[in-house]
Amino acid sequence: MFKKVLIANRGEIALRVVRACKELGIATVAVHSTADAESLHVRFADEAICIGPPPSKESYLNQKALLAAADLTGCDAVHPGYGFLSENAEFAEMVTRMKMKFIGPRPEMIRLMGNKVAAREAMEKAGLPLLPGARGKLKDGEEAEQVAQQIGFPVILKAAAGGGGRGMKIARELSEVKRLFETASSEALAAFGDGSMYLERYVEQPRHIEMQIVADEHGTIIHLGERECSVQRRHQKLIEEAPSPAVGPELRKEMGEVALSAMNRIGYNNVGTIEFLMDEKGRYYFMEMNTRIQVEHPVTEQVYALDLLREQIRLAAGQKIERSQESIRPQTCAIEFRINAEDPATFAPSPGRITGYHQPGGYGVRVDTMAYEQYKVQPYYDSLVAKLVITGR
Repeated sequence: MFKKVLIANRGEIALRVVRACKELGIATVAVHSTADAESLHVRFADEAICIGPPPSKESYLNQKALLAAADLTGCDAVHPGYGFLSENAEFAEMVTRMKMKFIGPRPEMIRLMGNKVAAREAMEKAGLPLLPGARGKLKDGEEAEQVAQQIGFPVILKAAAGGGGRGMKIARELSEVKRLFETASSEALAAFGDGSMYLERYVEQPRHIEMQIVADEHGTIIHLGERECSVQRRHQKLIEEAPSPAVGPELRKEMGEVALSAMNRIGYNNVGTIEFLMDEKGRYYFMEMNTRIQVEHPVTEQVYALDLLREQIRLAAGQKIERSQESIRPQTCAIEFRINAEDPATFAPSPGRITGYHQPGGYGVRVDTMAYEQYKVQPYYDSLVAKLVITGR
């Protein structure tokens, strides 16, 4: 097992990693920007290092500062949390080159799944069903028009290197395609530094279903059922639940077997999430894969009684999965609500000091948060303040 882990993140997920490490007897090093000096993850970690000013690119995305902090404090592993550098293959490679363990999949897995076009091609070869669409990056708006005519409308244009709903546009008729292609490509270039686009059939009333994968470094892979994340705003998840009301035992078994077969084919390791789009007839299609812990991981933990953060750390340390697929059965139902610091009229981020804070509790109530009374919600980062998770029969 590791002796000391650097947590390359902030907020509630950094605090969550601190707790998982403490339970495993591992020392922790928190990093923070000058704005986050009073954050709870800084208080609860064994050591803390300031890595720069408030803007993310000068602190939490500053790879040299993070690696220097890990080296200076004698860490033998780095946990990236979610967001920031969690799906950055170059960062994972640098951690490995410095003789530390990156707590996540191998860099080649991150690189493969990080490009949506390459991921689609790999998953199609591995046997996952795909929506009709372009089989590679589109050259330009004219090619997008040609593909759209072939598969029929509506279609959705997506950034090849995208995520979080940016660089996505829906076209319902031919006259819109070229203009929306250019708009989405510009958005993608600004957000991800890559304006590459692809296109696929758009499902009007989809369900967003994702399968939680857990894989050790000895060839054993299991899934922990599905989560439904269909309640979204601007392609950003707001409410997540497990199990999905649209997935029964037979469909769960089928989707799980398909997912595990694909993961075995590519030799996946550590935790990850395969995201599917389900249409009105219950047909499911591969959408993308996230090679990190998800924001919504607590609902799966509640339903299947497995601590995914501890499991991530154990698996990265070379330990084996202790659960068999046969033992994985949904025991309860859980729903997660994302609590965001937002203006209720415009939904714009609303940073500032929390002057009153009362946390709900009781049987079946879990709150993952870094907030407390007098905590200052920073304007530099995501507006997520807490995750309220309710579990019941």
